[in-house]
Parts: sequence; structure tokens; C-alpha cells
Amino acid sequence: MWRSCPYDLKTGLIAGHVPTSRHLSDLPTAFADAAAYRRMLDGGDPLLYQVTQVEENNGPGQLHYGLGVLHPGKVGDEYFMTKGHLHAWRPAAEVYVGLAGRGVMLLEDERSGESALVALEQNTVVYVPGYTAHRTINTGNEPLVYWGILGSEAGHDYGTVGARNFRQVVVEIDGSPVMMERTEYLRRIDQ
Repeated sequence: MWRSCPYDLKTGLIAGHVPTSRHLSDLPTAFADAAAYRRMLDGGDPLLYQVTQVEENNGPGQLHYGLGVLHPGKVGDEYFMTKGHLHAWRPAAEVYVGLAGRGVMLLEDERSGESALVALEQNTVVYVPGYTAHRTINTGNEPLVYWGILGSEAGHDYGTVGARNFRQVVVEIDGSPVMMERTEYLRRIDQ
């Protein structure tokens, strides 16, 4: 179907589509520092991000896309992040286009365990290959706004990441984002 969809970069809304909102309570296992997570949750349940998805066309060669807005903030030393996911059809790739703000994407190859931290900010494009778990992280002081574009057959698998999480975390150390092993970070905060 041919059509145009107006969108708003400040709100992350696409006209005619209902956004999915994720609050802190929707990410109970994402943050490594469980004590900091509970403290923040005790003080309220902040909105971390919204994604407005357009999934109208399905079938071979069709695309789905979403406009995301990830707010700034931290739980302990960990920056606000998305749940992260793999694709249900593992070979599916995805492209992210940075529109505003400053952030990174945490990528983890499901087969090898290799991880990478890739910049996602205004005027950048991140290619996420198949078989790669990916999570968006806001490392700035303003909302991180981005497009995600993927084949309609990709689907989303949030359960695998929710059950085992990423091996790496992204934390602020000396004012900068640093990727480190989750177990190393947990040892660091327990000292």
C-alpha cells in the first residue's frame, strides 16, 4: 500500500500508530546492579523509552520499521537502555539510523559470544547482522531518537535476552561509557 506517515522527532510518535512504552519495571533483569534497580523503582517507575512500530506490510521483500525515543538516565552506573532482542528468524539483519541524541548499541553474536559497542547518534547508521542480539543505550543527556528498519519476516525474540541477558554491560566510568563483562562489573560494585 502506498502512503506517507508523518512523524514527530521529539515525541517519537508516528501518526496513526500507537507507541509501545517501556518503564523501568518492564526491564526487571536488564540492569546488573539489582540494588540500584530496586532503589530507583522504589522512587517511581520512570518511562525509559517508547517505540512506534509500523508493521503493516508482510511477506517476502516487505519492511517493518519503528521510531524509538530512549530517555537519558542511569540505574547506578548503567545507562538507560532498551530490553534488547534477537530476531525470531535469526539470519535477519536490521539497520538503525541515528536522528538525535547520543548513544551506543551493544551487539552480541549469539553463536560466538563476541560483543561490540557501536556509536548510535545523529547522522550515524548501525548495521546489525543476523544472529546478533542488540540493545540500544542512551549515553547522553538528551533523548536518543532513532529509526529501526528490518525485514517483515524477522520477528522479535525478547525472551532469549530476558532469560540470559547480555554478557557485557555498559556503565559510566570517569564520565565515559565503558563496556565490561557483567561478572566483572558485579564484582566491582560488591567491593
